[in-house]
Amino acid sequence: MPNSSSISEFLLLPLADTRQLQLLHFWLLLGIYLAALLGNGLISTAVACDQRLHTPMYFFLLNLALLDLGCISTTLPKAMANALWDTRAISYAGCAAQLFFFFFFISAELSLLTIMSYDRYAAICNPLHYGTLMDSRACATMAAAAWSAGFLNSLLHTASTFSLPLCQGNVVNQFFCEIPQILKLSCSGSNLREVVLLIFSVSLGFGCFVFIVVSYVQIFMAVLRMPSEQGRHKAFSTCLPHLAVVSLFVSTGIFAYLKPPSLSFPFMDLMVALLYSVVPPAVNPLIYSMRSQEVKDAVRKMMTKYVSQILNFPSFRIHYFY
Repeated sequence: MPNSSSISEFLLLPLADTRQLQLLHFWLLLGIYLAALLGNGLISTAVACDQRLHTPMYFFLLNLALLDLGCISTTLPKAMANALWDTRAISYAGCAAQLFFFFFFISAELSLLTIMSYDRYAAICNPLHYGTLMDSRACATMAAAAWSAGFLNSLLHTASTFSLPLCQGNVVNQFFCEIPQILKLSCSGSNLREVVLLIFSVSLGFGCFVFIVVSYVQIFMAVLRMPSEQGRHKAFSTCLPHLAVVSLFVSTGIFAYLKPPSLSFPFMDLMVALLYSVVPPAVNPLIYSMRSQEVKDAVRKMMTKYVSQILNFPSFRIHYFY
């Protein structure tokens, strides 16, 4: 049986068995990836460039967009390359790097979503003290804490996972290097430490989810006391999609990392992984930002300025008239 010292590469799960389906999956993933890049890229640029969006809420949305870009860029490019070139291989170092960055981004994102729920709670339920609670220093500290927590959590899990002896081959039944799938390759009885760490991390993640739900319950109760029906409708139409995406992200992530081996099937594992690793980064720009009129106005202003600069560029005018 091979051990970890003799493994130089891993074989990832192919997305399809036939060449035609592989190419179809490549184009589907490419479309999702480009949509995620466009949405999150526009939000990041708009928030960074528009002075009116330099508020705590949009500062956290900027961080969320950057985390989403990192998360989806860690998994999909390799999956698309494998589908396009009909390969399955990923190097040992590449697998470790992919696992580290993916776990880093999703851990930091869950922490940031928790902070964002607190920001909305403070804005709606405690508006008189919002400026004090969420000043620029507090926002920067909380964002740095989210990124740092993700980095430390990922470093701990990556080091623990790849220190295990691997005796069950090198076939990873997932389209990217995922901790539960790597643990299946470890020698019997050697992965207890990482399992305990996973249970601890998932418990913390569930605690964050409970905090998010409680925050939104408080927000909903405050919204119901609003005298304006239009204000209630706007608050519900904003908060309910947020809570739905967070619930999908957390529930599928917890299921992927804590499900018993008896419930592990390649197709189901693939669907669950897509739901927590690909869907949130792709839909977050629509759910969190593009529904905001301020973001729409900033993006429209930015695009108008960019187009006008292109039209006024001398080489473009020479080419256009001649």
